[in-house]
Amino acid sequence: MKKMVSVICAVMVFIVSMSGCAANKTNTTTEGETDITAYIPKYSLSNPNADVNTQKVYDYICDSFGTYMLSCQQESTWMTSPDYEMEIIEEATGKLPAMRGLDFMNDDFAGVVARAKEWYERGGLVTICWHTGINGKGYTESLGDEPDFEKLLTPGTDEYNAMIANWDKAANALAELRDAGIPVLWRPFHEFDGGWFWWGKGGSENFIKLWQMMYDRYTNEFGLTNLIWVLGYSGEVKSGWYPGDDYCDIIGSDTYDNSTNKAAWVKLAAMNTDKPMAFHECGNVPSVEKFESDGDLWSWFMIWHTDFVVNQNKTNLSAVYNSDKVITLDELPKELFEQEGEK
Repeated sequence: MKKMVSVICAVMVFIVSMSGCAANKTNTTTEGETDITAYIPKYSLSNPNADVNTQKVYDYICDSFGTYMLSCQQESTWMTSPDYEMEIIEEATGKLPAMRGLDFMNDDFAGVVARAKEWYERGGLVTICWHTGINGKGYTESLGDEPDFEKLLTPGTDEYNAMIANWDKAANALAELRDAGIPVLWRPFHEFDGGWFWWGKGGSENFIKLWQMMYDRYTNEFGLTNLIWVLGYSGEVKSGWYPGDDYCDIIGSDTYDNSTNKAAWVKLAAMNTDKPMAFHECGNVPSVEKFESDGDLWSWFMIWHTDFVVNQNKTNLSAVYNSDKVITLDELPKELFEQEGEK
């Protein structure tokens, strides 16, 4: 019976709850007539054409926000196994995370797609970020590239064309997941307000243009109806960087100071976006009791990979994963993974 309330919330789609998410206002079919057999969205995604599987996941996250936290773990791909972190988590806790974090870094599009499909088939959610240079590759380029934003943001320039060609590689990979019916919590350009990655080096105005450009291309040209757009601030959560309600679905922040990231929570909440909030990267995860006392039960927490998992206090990690406030892989509602038309 553990967390049964969360499962019930996920399937009672006719009841609108007050979780802080913007409630959906239109529950009609494309013909304009109500269809009682169709899934009725509870909360509004930025993309009104989002597919049913994606809408289900977003509704579940909205219903859970403030009551439960999804457990999430970022993977690495260069250790003994692609499941290196997952095996450490399972050994320490007896559980697996509800959501797997992946990265298109170093053009690992095929690998990410394959692992995302495998995780989804196991009944888990996926979130994808992307350490990339302006024209591709990985972490080094994401930090080292020095953009000319005037050229990057001008259609037809060589710089623009090269950047878009890189974006389209990721779009094609995300389209493959769309065609497989897999929703993705998509977190591009993370820690943008920190200024260390190239996408934040041009200041807030250029970043907003960049974000909106990718959103429009992926949504309108590629028809990526499976994306839940996660706007990932650094721990500072600087003002002036928000691209607008119509361009994201979840807002969040990360920090590695071993806190519950309460300071960021306060700043994000003050933005009054009516969107769930996520702790999308952390080092040592605090105790659930600390999250509760600080009043910041995020939509999810995601421990970073390799040493950050190895160096966790395993007693605390086990307590977190076995808490009634934390959702693990085995506790996600099966209804989230039923493809449209399945019963």
